[in-house]
Amino acid sequence: MNGRDLVRSMKVIGSAGAAQRLLTVGAAWRRRRADAMALPARGAERARVPGLVQDVEPGPGGGTIRFSRSELMIRVAVNGAVFWGWDGVGPEPSYALGGRCPEADPRAVLEPDKDGGWRVVAERVTVVVSRHGAIEVRTPGGVALRRDLPPRWWESADRGPGRWMQRSEVAADARFFGLGGRASGPRLRAGTYRLWNTDPGRAFGRSDDPLYLTMPAHLVVADAATHLAFHDTSWDGSVRLREGEEGAGSGHDRAGTSELRMDGGPLRCWVMVGTPARVLLTWASLTGAPALPPAWALGHHHAGGFGGEQEVRRVVAGHQERGLPLDAVHLGADHLDDRQVFTVDQERFAKLPVLAEELRRDGVRLVSIVDPAVRASPGGAVHDSGVAEDAFVRESSGRLVEGVVRAGRSVYPDFTHARVRRWWGGLYAEGIAQGFSGFWHHMNEPTSFTAFGESTLPRSARHALEGRGGDHREAHNVYGLCMAQAGYEGLRELLPGERPFVFSRSGWAGLQRYGGTWFGDVTPGWPGLRASLSLVLGLGLCGVPYSGPDVGGSDGGSSPELYLRWLQLGAYLPLFRTHAGPRAGRREPWAYGPEVLEHARVALVERRRLLPYFLTLAHLARRTGAPYVRPLWWGAPEDRALRDCEDAFLLGDCLLVAPVLDAGVDRRAVRLPRGLWYDTATGKPYEGPGQVLVDAPLGRIPVLARAGAVVPVRGEDGGLELEVWAPARGRTGGGLVVRDAGDGWEEPEIERYVARWDGVRGVVVEREGEDGVREPSYPVRVRGLGGSAQM
Repeated sequence: MNGRDLVRSMKVIGSAGAAQRLLTVGAAWRRRRADAMALPARGAERARVPGLVQDVEPGPGGGTIRFSRSELMIRVAVNGAVFWGWDGVGPEPSYALGGRCPEADPRAVLEPDKDGGWRVVAERVTVVVSRHGAIEVRTPGGVALRRDLPPRWWESADRGPGRWMQRSEVAADARFFGLGGRASGPRLRAGTYRLWNTDPGRAFGRSDDPLYLTMPAHLVVADAATHLAFHDTSWDGSVRLREGEEGAGSGHDRAGTSELRMDGGPLRCWVMVGTPARVLLTWASLTGAPALPPAWALGHHHAGGFGGEQEVRRVVAGHQERGLPLDAVHLGADHLDDRQVFTVDQERFAKLPVLAEELRRDGVRLVSIVDPAVRASPGGAVHDSGVAEDAFVRESSGRLVEGVVRAGRSVYPDFTHARVRRWWGGLYAEGIAQGFSGFWHHMNEPTSFTAFGESTLPRSARHALEGRGGDHREAHNVYGLCMAQAGYEGLRELLPGERPFVFSRSGWAGLQRYGGTWFGDVTPGWPGLRASLSLVLGLGLCGVPYSGPDVGGSDGGSSPELYLRWLQLGAYLPLFRTHAGPRAGRREPWAYGPEVLEHARVALVERRRLLPYFLTLAHLARRTGAPYVRPLWWGAPEDRALRDCEDAFLLGDCLLVAPVLDAGVDRRAVRLPRGLWYDTATGKPYEGPGQVLVDAPLGRIPVLARAGAVVPVRGEDGGLELEVWAPARGRTGGGLVVRDAGDGWEEPEIERYVARWDGVRGVVVEREGEDGVREPSYPVRVRGLGGSAQM
């Protein structure tokens, strides 16, 4: 046990009651005994590398290259993604792909290269394989973006799958992003990042790693191009990154490196090359389009109600009386009967369906917490039906795996079995009957409280893995993903006319197909505020566009200033959820005094005004993979100053948000991309690229609009309105609008608008379509260059 595990274990023991302390000790010993009996000890291992090229066999999109001690399948897909797999490994089966493996590109050809190597030439990329097994990815113009050195395996006859290592080199100017949810990001500095979904067991800060949602997908941004590399294996591992150094005129650059070490599993990789937008589009076509949330889920959520029905009514009435928009209330484990999943405490919530219907008429939805663990207690409806279904994870001996969570001794569904997912998906009918409109998945790393060691299931625990069979070493990282799939597909069947709303604390590559994520127990201090932005940006670059933190952090201790600055940031993030609870205390805006309340109202009203824009961004994310929240370099990755900027972001193409991340700040520097930008509060124009100082009084954070932007907003009458920021003289601008009814599965049209100067009328806004150009269907308000005008 390392030092961090020891500290966490002592906190678990110290914070639990006497009975639970004993349970956590017992669970830890059972897990250790199960692994000792079922997992072979690491014996003598033999290192292996591919060797020299022996022969090749052309195939669709590339072919197979055989070396003296291994073979390499390489294939370029029709979407431009490059796949390679060693030792006969193909692209499937894969939880990340979800059955969406793209076809091979018939135009890609395998041909000889110099020095005995081979290369695959395709339209968007060239892949060169050396005679020793190094793989180099190049742009069509021949610029090298990535060089994977020959891999190395360590195998032993008595241990099963061998561990392996892959070292890669990238350009000296490159920067790393991604690897799932990393609090220290969004740019990943030199260091080692573990690939094992982990509940830290306490409020986390920027230095804590790993967290709940990791994935072996990292984005590399360099002058020549952007690329994403995804090693499709769910085993425990780590990535060691080192940024490169340029020779400062000497011509001797040092390449950046990434070194991936995995405890087992297949060695297979996907690489996507192009602009950031092209890369994320390819990634979405590979791992699945992001789920489209219902419109209400893009509004303001509040996690509370821990005191029962009256507490929920108090929170909702408090928002309504003070003119504070509220769209959803989330109920945590306190609304459950003795914390058992898919139950309701009938004392605290005696008439929950009636409450849900009343709130729904007022435009407020209820969202329920769902943990995967099921109390190991015969007589419980969920437990007994799961036993009858043979749904729970077992040890190698055949006994049910038992862990410890808030509900006590518990068993865990095996979500890697399609039959179990169908069973679990049907259980959401109970929540629907109680009036819930959505569900948030918690503790699904999966977590089991423990007095020592890892806070999860035994690594030797057996899983179906879609019929292939295997253990928790392979299933752990995809457990939350498969639970999200079970919930999403169950809700689609139970409510076929509505878009499911599911978000999950844990997951893996492809989670976006089923919903989004929130960040668990983020520390309530200023470092937690910074970590919140880092996590949203990093996950968006891994294909998960819908995410957000608990505003104010997981525990108490947020000062009025910190709470307000966090709320102002959250109002521009995809999942906007304020948080109250037994540990956090009262977290409603009015709890911090009249000044904070007034400023909070401005932020909440602005979020509601921007809902048509957020809904448009959600549709664009589903169709293109582009995240709502984007780094400043999104449209200009060659701008190195933007690459290093981590304290501001783009919200779609139109807005730049510069949150206040430190105490006592009323003015801050903002790095601008190229072009003209307007301060949305004052209308003052700024010219980029460059850095400017912008006022940031306590009542607002700087938000700038791109000149020419057409932003769909909610007008004073509740209808849709176009807010147009005047383009620079002699230039044009534009924007997209998706008008959505708010739910259902219809495919609304993407409306395209252009803003331009007319010598007589000034700024003119027109809608472009197949039938030509016509006037907009909505009211237009032009802002910038001296104020605003209604059209």
